[in-house]
Order: sequence, then C-alpha cells, then structure tokens
Amino acid sequence: MSRRRFRRKKLPQELVNVDIEALNHEGRGIARIEGKVAFVDGALKGENVDARYVHRRSNLDELKAENINQSSSYRVDPICKFSGICGGCSLQHMNTTQQIIFKEGVLIEKLKQELSDREITFKTLNRISGDHWNYRRKARLAVRVVEKKGGALVGFREKYSSFITDMDDCKVIVAEVAQLIVPLRRLINSLDIGNYVPQIEVAVGEESDCGSKKKIALVIRHLQEFTDTDLVSLLQFGKDYAIELYLQPKGVGSVHKFFPADDFPRLQYFLPAFDLKFLFHPMDFTQVNAGLNRSIVSHAVDLLKVRKQDTVLDLFCGLGNFTLPIATRALSVVGVEGSLEMVARGTENAKNNDILNAEFYAADLTKCFKHEKWAERTYDKILLDPPRSGAIEIIEAISAIGAKKIVYISCNPSTLARDTKVLIGSGYRLLATGVMDMFPHTTHVESVAEFQRADLSLEEN
Repeated sequence: MSRRRFRRKKLPQELVNVDIEALNHEGRGIARIEGKVAFVDGALKGENVDARYVHRRSNLDELKAENINQSSSYRVDPICKFSGICGGCSLQHMNTTQQIIFKEGVLIEKLKQELSDREITFKTLNRISGDHWNYRRKARLAVRVVEKKGGALVGFREKYSSFITDMDDCKVIVAEVAQLIVPLRRLINSLDIGNYVPQIEVAVGEESDCGSKKKIALVIRHLQEFTDTDLVSLLQFGKDYAIELYLQPKGVGSVHKFFPADDFPRLQYFLPAFDLKFLFHPMDFTQVNAGLNRSIVSHAVDLLKVRKQDTVLDLFCGLGNFTLPIATRALSVVGVEGSLEMVARGTENAKNNDILNAEFYAADLTKCFKHEKWAERTYDKILLDPPRSGAIEIIEAISAIGAKKIVYISCNPSTLARDTKVLIGSGYRLLATGVMDMFPHTTHVESVAEFQRADLSLEEN
C-alpha cells in the first residue's frame, strides 16, 4: 500500500494587519486573526503592525512583524543589524528598562497562577541589571560551509530555522569574541576538513579582578581528524589572536588543549567582593554574564543573612560559585553537585583560595538524598540553584532539614512557582522574590526567592 504524502500548505504571502493586545511569556505580541490566536515576533503591546506568516497551526498562527504602523513608546531601534534574523536575541526592539519590567511581570504572573491569595504576601525585590551589550562570556556558535553564502558561516541559528545566521558581528557576545567571527569564517574556509566542523564553544575568562582584560578559549568540534596542514593553520590562528584553542574530536570527554602547549586547561574569573578567584575548564558550566554573576552572588549571600555561627548547605553548587563566598562568612558550608568533575573543581577552588570550612560532595539531586552522609547533618540555611527543571524531586527532603532560611536561585519562573507551592505546603513562607537580567535582549528570566520557616517570626529572620 502506498503511503499518502502530506504536503505542508503554503503560507499566505500577503501581509496581514493586526493589533497587538499583549505579550506572551516569550515576548511575542498576541493578536487575533478572524478569532484565531496569533503570536507576532518583533511586535509590542499596543502596536498596529503588518505581519508575515511564518507558521500556521491548528490552534494558533505565528507571524513576524514587517511594518510598524503604530509603535509603542517602549520601542527602540535595535543596535544589531542581524536582530531581525538571528535567534540569539528576541527583545532588542524593546528598551532595556521595559525588558526587565516585562520579565518581572512573567515571574509574578507565574507565582500568582500557582499560589492562593492567602499565600501571595511576598514583597518584590529591587531588579538587578548590568551591562546590556557585550556581556556574554559563554556561547555555542554553529558552523557550516554554505557555498552560495560565500563559504563558512559562524554564529547563532536563525529564528524559525536551522540555518546559521550570515553574521559578521554580535552585540551581546564579549567584544573580543565578536571580533573573531570574521577571522573564524576565514579559518574554516581554509581548512581541509572545514565541512566537518559543526560548532565552536566559546569560554571567556578574566585576567584580573577588574575584569577588563579577557582570556578567550575556543573549543572546536570536528567530525574528522584535522590534516597536518589544518593543524598548522589552527596553531597560527591561536598565535595571531592570542587565544587558547581546544579540540573536540568526539564527546565532551575528548576535549583537549591544543594551544598553547601547556598542561593548564583552566581559565579564571573573580569575585572581588569576597576576594575570591575561580579556576574553570572551558567546558565547565559558569554563569554567562560575569558582571551580573558578581551582583547575584552578593545579593544571594545578603538574602541568606549568613552569620559566623551558621552552617549552610548549597545544593546544585557547581564549581562553588556560591559555596565559597558563603564560606567566607559562615562557620561551615557543604556544597553538593551531581558531577564528580565539578565537585573536584569546587574542592580545587577552595584549596586555591585557602578556604578550609567548605566541603563538596557528589550526589544525584534528582533523587531523595536523606540517606546521604552530608544530609544527616543539621543546617541553618540552604541555598539552591537548580537547572531549568527545578528541584521538585527533592523539595520535601529539603524542607525536612528544617533550615530557618532558604534562598532559591532560578532560571525558570514556571518551575520556581511550582516548587514554591510545595515549599509553602512544607512549612515555609515566601518572603520576597525578584528578577536579575542575566540575559538582556532575550526572554530568559533569572530570579531569586527568599523563604523562611513559617514557625519563625520575622525578627528571627
């Protein structure tokens, strides 16, 4: 029996005029076309725009604003000439003050959806923001040789497409990295196996605690072995641009340093407020925005109100980004992370900073941990910084510890709201919450929430 071939219907080519009623959580305008919901990329609340279809679905349509007939007072001209195409940013057409207000609104709405009126007694913390441009020190750049585009493309993928943006600059990546996009395109074009380089990981470290001078590392993924000629070209590229080069022929475990030829595969960053220096491998998880990370760490430690007699538990601790600053103010701190390698990195950083009151343990934090050795201790305060999926699997175990205070750093307001509901049901009250603009010009919402055990008075906070 022959298969029936289903062809996607062609999209209407004509522009459609729509009024934008609101913004969805992805920052896209919400409109209605003959009663059907439509999301319009590049449009703001209150605007009238002519838009072009990019997708049609049974329950909603997706469009892209082409002409702005009536503009919002929050609209600005994007600085980046690729912002309408590149998927790296989605809010450059909104002024930066309104961007963080929008993100705060998303957070508050998510919490109100989960909590009862009786539970919504929290205060809103001051919004935290920093540099809006050239802030991004970690990135994954896609690579592809496209002959009709003149050769290699290096950059972020296009919106609504798997194609790579034909870009020669980027306004959100650290400037020293943005300046390498064109040289990298030339390098890939010159390689014998340029067609077999699918991506380049970027990591940026700091040369001093002021953060002004950067050290750049590039991790080049390659699906075939480089030829001798290619290796010469790579070596010369590293020398010419004074960067560190790593090669990745297979999985993450295959990453190895190529240039310079030393045995020190580490970058570094600083937290001057705590007189700390962190060493990290280019493939380690570190916060994308160095300036905001400094502010967030200080903010979180202040919210915890860490005192010299406190014992603190830091869950999802990574390489100790919060653990070690807490250690400078607490009696002791335990950091727990799922990755053995990151636990080793945290221990390494504690030693390098002469911190003796911090311990690191590896544990699967998607499972109940009450039988772990470190969990049998008592803790006064807890900090947790889980991935986007949140910490729902262990919230009850966290609550059972009975800590007086919990500070929760979140990169997903939906899972924060869900976990907040469970924490409240387990004997905590939400005191305050707020947003931090870790990713300007994107709809990513980074937030913090402060909890206190419900049986304590605010004076015991």
